[in-house]
Amino acid sequence: MSAPQPLAGLKVVEFTHMVMGPAAGAILAALGAEVVRVEPVEGDKTRTLLGSGAGYFPMYNRHKKSVSLDLKSDDGLATAKALATDADILIENFRPGALDTLGLGYAALSESNPRLIYCSAKGFLPGPYEKRTALDEVAQMMGGLAYMTGPPGRPLRAGSSVIDVTGGMFGVIGVLAALEERHRTGKGKLVQASLFETTVYLVGQHMAQLAVTGKPASPMPARISAWAIYDVFETRDDPVFIGVVTDALWEKFCKLFSLDDLWADEGLRKNNERVLQRDRILPQIRALIANFTRAEVIDRLEGTGLPFAPIGKPEDMFDDPHLNASGALEPVTLPDGRETRLPALPIAFDGQLAAAASVLPQPGADTDAILAGLRHGMGG
Repeated sequence: MSAPQPLAGLKVVEFTHMVMGPAAGAILAALGAEVVRVEPVEGDKTRTLLGSGAGYFPMYNRHKKSVSLDLKSDDGLATAKALATDADILIENFRPGALDTLGLGYAALSESNPRLIYCSAKGFLPGPYEKRTALDEVAQMMGGLAYMTGPPGRPLRAGSSVIDVTGGMFGVIGVLAALEERHRTGKGKLVQASLFETTVYLVGQHMAQLAVTGKPASPMPARISAWAIYDVFETRDDPVFIGVVTDALWEKFCKLFSLDDLWADEGLRKNNERVLQRDRILPQIRALIANFTRAEVIDRLEGTGLPFAPIGKPEDMFDDPHLNASGALEPVTLPDGRETRLPALPIAFDGQLAAAASVLPQPGADTDAILAGLRHGMGG
């Protein structure tokens, strides 16, 4: 059975690097759009990053074609403009104004292609900060996410490029909304997404908490939880997270672990009452869970409706039985020929994931074929 391709027939051209722009293109490509990535003649520098950047290119550039162009040459620039004229969607995430100076900004390209949906992924939306250079980490620090993630006084960025990826997702949401509008109007538009405003949107729940309670939110490690049992618990071997988030689950949890004394206490029957007595409840629960192995805790909780989780590492996901059974890891051939499996787009259509095998292209691997198609389409 072939993978769902709801965006088949759409043409996307990418002028991107690093994570945010490529993530937006990767989502569209996974959904079946033809995504042509424009790289420098020497190849995108993201391909050769070391350390934590080594996974950027393979994760966010699957299912794409690669065209190498020298945008400083007349021929390269003319080809780039032809690609944009032939495209439904353009994605870019270079520094503000970089493509405008080349004649590849929205104002210029929309004249030759009024149907073009132009997605500009930047650090900031229009305003006083819009000319600043931003990174995922910059946005997390500015927007309050690092403050909320680390312990008090020790801001800590999240453990993945969460703002780059989420910012790219918001870009895709904007593109799909503009695409729907184009069905009615026949015209495209400029879609802008950003790192900073994405971060602020994600911490909006904490802003709303201040509005509701009158008290600023504490960093997550020091927060007052909305539930008495919502934490990581040590076992005889490996830790496990357990959450008891309703009164019905409290009753079930007490019965599962024979906590007759706690269930008999009618002053603990309601969630908010338990939260106020968290310091009394938690030591007993921690001592109880410490008697079990992680496997024993999971076996007891499996199928009960109680939220729980082993503490996984990224490397553990390759062997996760659920991911492997559901097809959520798709085969990927790396540029050096080695094969691996990486997460597919986490969306199912009629129960089927949009997962398919892919080969990461060498720089410019599709240049000749794409240019031949352009010439043919232009009658050349």
